[in-house]
Amino acid sequence: MLLRRLVPDLYVDSVYQIDLEALWNAGIRGIITDLDNTLVEADRPNATPRVVAWLKGVQDRGFRVVIVSNNNRTRVATFADPLGVPYIHRARKPMRSAFFKALRMLQLPPHQVVVVGDQLFTDVLGGKRLGFATILVLPLAGKEGFWTRINRRLERLAFRWMRHKGWLKWGETR
Repeated sequence: MLLRRLVPDLYVDSVYQIDLEALWNAGIRGIITDLDNTLVEADRPNATPRVVAWLKGVQDRGFRVVIVSNNNRTRVATFADPLGVPYIHRARKPMRSAFFKALRMLQLPPHQVVVVGDQLFTDVLGGKRLGFATILVLPLAGKEGFWTRINRRLERLAFRWMRHKGWLKWGETR
């Protein structure tokens, strides 16, 4: 059922609340992360010092990281290139092709990968379609595009439905 594929495995306020040790102990070795409103606000071109430190800590622990974004090359490259983090731009999430490409870049099997993002219909659904674990983060404050605002409205409906079905494992959501 499609709605089951929208239920993330974990829900946290931000990437900084992800328990990296628990992920490692669960056998996760790769992280596919969204960029806009997950790592930084959609209108912030570069990484903040806190994001730089978080990504360094992730990589120092041995995780492989790939940024997968629906945004354009200029936007994603401006953020990722100074950090030396590989990326996929214009990913067309939740389509499978970018997630397959990220999996090849990580050189890991699907059960060792987690997708981290702020949207149910792109990040969580896209990750679940390939059998990845998923972590939903609260979107960072900032400007959002037209389609993202539409997705947020649909997400609220999906959250209500999931709550009604008893599928949510966490407290209140958005």
